[in-house]
Amino acid sequence: MSQITSTEEYQELFDIDANLNRLVKKIEVLNYINPLNIEREKKQFFSSKYTYNPDFKYPKLKFNGYKLQRLFFSQRLERIEDDDIRQLYEDVIYEYSALIECLGTINQGRKFYFNSLKSFGTPTEKEIDNAKFILRFDDSDFDEEMVPTYTAAEAVDYFNTYSKRYDFKYNIKLSTNLSAAAMVLNNIQTLVLRKNHKFSKNQLKVLTNHEIGVHMVTTFNGLAQPLKIFSNGFPNNVETQEGLAVYSEYMSGCLTMERLKELAFRVIAVDTLNKGYSFADTFDLLFSQYKLNRDKAFAITLRVHRGGGFTKDHQYLCGINKVYKYAQNGGDLDVLLTGKVTLDYKDTIEKLQHLGLAIPSKYYTDSYLSNDNSNKNLDFILKSLK
Repeated sequence: MSQITSTEEYQELFDIDANLNRLVKKIEVLNYINPLNIEREKKQFFSSKYTYNPDFKYPKLKFNGYKLQRLFFSQRLERIEDDDIRQLYEDVIYEYSALIECLGTINQGRKFYFNSLKSFGTPTEKEIDNAKFILRFDDSDFDEEMVPTYTAAEAVDYFNTYSKRYDFKYNIKLSTNLSAAAMVLNNIQTLVLRKNHKFSKNQLKVLTNHEIGVHMVTTFNGLAQPLKIFSNGFPNNVETQEGLAVYSEYMSGCLTMERLKELAFRVIAVDTLNKGYSFADTFDLLFSQYKLNRDKAFAITLRVHRGGGFTKDHQYLCGINKVYKYAQNGGDLDVLLTGKVTLDYKDTIEKLQHLGLAIPSKYYTDSYLSNDNSNKNLDFILKSLK
């Protein structure tokens, strides 16, 4: 299918797409939501016997939210003639507007939390039931691959070796200001690893399949598309993208019960925000009631309480649930790898491809080519989720 760069028929669409592309570059959420003083506050929290509520500091915004929103809403979307494509761009503008509001209220307590709800939602009763169902399963079997022995420098070598299977180039950097073990910054094609973290062999397998096999694959597939919207992100793309990434863990055989339970604990932790729990309250639930070790309990609590209540983490579990069911029913995964896209817009993506305004995925997640999972419990659980 030929790639269209511009035509008289679609010039208005490309102009709007280019305008949005210039604006979106300023609002990479992960640049702003990770605290700058995690280690210091973690030490103080532990020394207080888990009663101190951490005072996290965050990077300053590099944009004026009001002015940026005004520019988003000044786009002349009525010039896009196709109803489905116009609706996609309208939805995208509302999505970006909500993210700007969200970022503008980081560290403002419940104000940030309510803005986070607009962008990422909160767990439904069904999702909470799914999480509690997963937590009933045993994950106590010892496995040498679960022992954290690899330094961040050794992890870099592992990522570089793994990445030879794809012919795209990206940057790797280390950071101490990270609430996760690793993350991909889409707009600068960079993988960030936590500098002071010890990685297990299994975690390295998980992260390479998750971060490179999906997040970097969709980053570079998005960059290859004629329309920048594929790179910048469709509405609610986190759920689909994280679902695809966890599905890659499953298909590559490195998804474990411990990892799946971690995703379930994130759902439980996000739900505590809805109940008004403080940082110390959420930690106590995970540490005292669910018996997580204190470092894991702190990491999950940090992820959901950063900013004032960040609800994104419940989407990993509902994402894998939807992607697993979609794939098991013979759904085309290629269309979901075309960029930072969403399962809900599958028909619109296919229409864009039919019109020559989008191309099939340049890169494909290699773990999807064969199912290497041998854990029968995981199969049972994923098939049983509501």
